[in-house]
Amino acid sequence: MHVAYIHQHFCTPQGSAGTRSYEMSQCLLRAGHRVSMICGVNDATAHVLGRSGGVHEREIDGIHVYVIDEPYSNKMGFWRRIMAFGNFARKAARIVSRLDADLVLATSTPLTVGVPGMKGARRLGVPFVFEVRDLWPEGPIAVGALRNPLLIWYAQRLEQRLYHAADHLIALAPGIREGILRRGVPSEKITLVPNGADLDLFTPRDEPLDDPRFGSASDFKLVFTGAHGLINGLDAVLDAAAELLRRGEGGIRFVFIGDGNQKQRLMERSRAEETERMISWLPFMPKQELARVLPRMNTGLMILQNLQMVQYATSPNKFFDYLSSGLPVINNYPGWLADMIQEHRCGIVVPPDDPQAFADAVVWLRDHRAEAREMGRRGRRLAEARFSRPVLGAAFVRALETAYANGRRNRGHESPAP
Repeated sequence: MHVAYIHQHFCTPQGSAGTRSYEMSQCLLRAGHRVSMICGVNDATAHVLGRSGGVHEREIDGIHVYVIDEPYSNKMGFWRRIMAFGNFARKAARIVSRLDADLVLATSTPLTVGVPGMKGARRLGVPFVFEVRDLWPEGPIAVGALRNPLLIWYAQRLEQRLYHAADHLIALAPGIREGILRRGVPSEKITLVPNGADLDLFTPRDEPLDDPRFGSASDFKLVFTGAHGLINGLDAVLDAAAELLRRGEGGIRFVFIGDGNQKQRLMERSRAEETERMISWLPFMPKQELARVLPRMNTGLMILQNLQMVQYATSPNKFFDYLSSGLPVINNYPGWLADMIQEHRCGIVVPPDDPQAFADAVVWLRDHRAEAREMGRRGRRLAEARFSRPVLGAAFVRALETAYANGRRNRGHESPAP
């Protein structure tokens, strides 16, 4: 089976973004399939994928990659991002239609990446699988990033159209699956495959982190990795830092690794409130470098705006990186991750918008390091039992093979083993 795989934000382990599509491509290759990846370029991947001013092809670890040089950055303004999404979708549609693919897979975000998937599959007469990583446009509407009534109508209509055009859908979280079901898609068309744990790359380590970028070697270090955007709600960490400063607490260092359109504002706020003395701000790191740093932190942070509609609809890479690294987790929002943390006692769940409770959790973990390490060990065992990449990759491959076989039957072909 030849899979045309469309992911605008595709990244390899040498880049500094999520590598799910790379890892799932490797699972497909090991199962005997071919993969053609169609992707764009962003701040985290340009040094890996290269720039050409147009479209260029390259081989990356067995994946044939078509790189569309359509720049994207999460620092772009709203309309510039919309333009980048549209330009990529148009160029990707032309590439897909020229391939000899047996199945077309598109993975969001953005939602518009489904358009070349849907159109390409239709032109080739092959099944279309849509992987949904976020409920869009619900998220942007909830945080106020999408307000134009005409755009909201168009985005909701496009979401409905893509879901029903797909032969099969892959959801990354229980809330995403429920959101797809609410659009009238039958449950048998949806497979839940959350993000996985890179258990070989991220492994627990006990030695302290003595790099001055992260404060003193003796500091209790709490790390957040990922986008610094509106929906991430990182003001909650600064609220807790302000509370800790008011209490006169010391020996605590918050480490932010990543970037986004809120980062500069957050840095300015930390300077104004004098919490910057307990905060380190770093850019995105290549995943291989992050794997050396993360296990030597003390706690991972799962932070999100207090928005009910997205709380069960996230499957963040960073959570599974934390678990793999043996870090306890502080989580400040309800949802399936919070439920899991409480059930397996691998961290502390604090109420949303409660800096006092957040600060209490930080101090308790700092002062109970043996108990915190045991929480981290339980998290690692949870990752090994339920979220190993080979197990989830096998489920992903089965979903595509089933969609391919069903598609051939529905189109009147015999369906040999893919």
